[in-house]
Amino acid sequence: MASEPLILAIDNGTQSVRALLFDTQGNLVGKGKQEIEPYFSEHPGWAEQHPDYFWENVGKACRLLWESSEASPHQVAGVTVTTQRGTVINLDAEGRPLRPAIIWLDQRHAKVEGPVKGPWGWLFKLARLENTIARFREKTQANWIAQNQPEIWRQTRHFLLLSGYLNYRLTGRFRDSTGSQVGYLPFNYRKHRWAGPRDFKWQTMPVTPDMLPELVEPAQPLGHLTAEAAAHLGLPEGLPVIAAASDKACEILGSGGLTPEVGCMSYGTTATINTTSKRYVEPIRLMPPYPSALPGHYATEVMIYRGFWMVSWFKQEFGLRERRIAEQRGIEPEALFDELVKSVPAGSMGLMLQPYWSPGVRQPGPEAKGSIIGFGDVHTRSHIYRAILEGLAYALREGKEKIEKRSGVKIRTLRVAGGGSQSDAAMQLTADVFGLPAERPHTYETSGLGAAIDASVGLGLHPDFDTAVAAMTRVGDVFHPQPETRALYERLYSEVYLQMYPRLQPLYRKIREITGYPK
Repeated sequence: MASEPLILAIDNGTQSVRALLFDTQGNLVGKGKQEIEPYFSEHPGWAEQHPDYFWENVGKACRLLWESSEASPHQVAGVTVTTQRGTVINLDAEGRPLRPAIIWLDQRHAKVEGPVKGPWGWLFKLARLENTIARFREKTQANWIAQNQPEIWRQTRHFLLLSGYLNYRLTGRFRDSTGSQVGYLPFNYRKHRWAGPRDFKWQTMPVTPDMLPELVEPAQPLGHLTAEAAAHLGLPEGLPVIAAASDKACEILGSGGLTPEVGCMSYGTTATINTTSKRYVEPIRLMPPYPSALPGHYATEVMIYRGFWMVSWFKQEFGLRERRIAEQRGIEPEALFDELVKSVPAGSMGLMLQPYWSPGVRQPGPEAKGSIIGFGDVHTRSHIYRAILEGLAYALREGKEKIEKRSGVKIRTLRVAGGGSQSDAAMQLTADVFGLPAERPHTYETSGLGAAIDASVGLGLHPDFDTAVAAMTRVGDVFHPQPETRALYERLYSEVYLQMYPRLQPLYRKIREITGYPK
């Protein structure tokens, strides 16, 4: 119906910007997808992108949306934004970018000079947390900018995440959602507000309170579309802009994950497993739960950094044949990669993979590296591809068990989203490794849907989140574990996979000691 209200959700991910139109029943009624260059790199390990580039591509995605959709811009009741996490932007007093955004994939490190001063320093020393805090200080982008580009830092008046920048471009106001604050910022993850004046984070970085945006909860108004932003998006001026949350948080909400019994997995560039909880539960000790897209709740997350990046790497390095055949047949290459998985028995003939492509802070430690063991003359690239998927599933199952142990709540259902969820082979493999049904949400665009759910409640299109989630989310395909395969994976997981890191850790340390990599 022409009068039916719609929500425009802008989803600025790592690989693309998507303009998504949802109705109040969670149906995707229009989509504009604009592929983007994730980053450019002027030095090894750097990952940057111009802030204006993101904004320009938001406009391009919207133009593609209106060109392909029968919906009218006048049906849109409100706009909301969800973005990649941890990407930071420096603006001057006039709101102009001072330098390229530092993307979450960036690997540069700031210098750490001396311990944290005062009582906090003594406390960290007593608790043996000095290395953990040093890692935090190293990875804080503001520290690197202040040390290496002091003139830019002196001119910085606004220090924002990508979400805050896009919300500023939409409304002209420096406001952002509490649900988007994931990164190296002085944020209080327990109370969902900026850190108090005595918090140690202010002592570990040069950020000051006046540089940070005003925070509002998901589903609260951020402002209204300016005339310039409305023209850029092809919408009427003055439409309300509603706070959503980060892409992972929105993905959980869009998958229908409202309780700690539902494990929400994301097979994306970063692979994660999450639950939603009213309680503050650290899934790994001293690693905080992130803000949920559900106001006042927490996302207990275990993350495999660059998780499905390994899949992309394999396709790039070893998948030329499938990509060419797919192009000739006019089909998606993923269908042929599924054939690779199915051509190999469960367990990959003993090939076991540990997906620690990038070092962690605590579990795994900073010395960790990826590994594959069990090679024999029977193994082909098909075995390697399946072993990658199995290794990611093992790592996420380990994350599930950590969440269960810390929260005291058993995960009984899996909802699987992200690019990898479109593979039937990966979904079946996940069900078998976890020994649980793996459910695929009804739409691939779960991040955008979660943002739309936030907006639907904020706009009064649904009275509350329970009603909105019941109306707008539903399960699509369900993959049930196969008993024999499940039993095989159970043994490989418990008797081999869980033993790999403790036994390889000393060797990883030696590799780092000899080669200096990773730093």
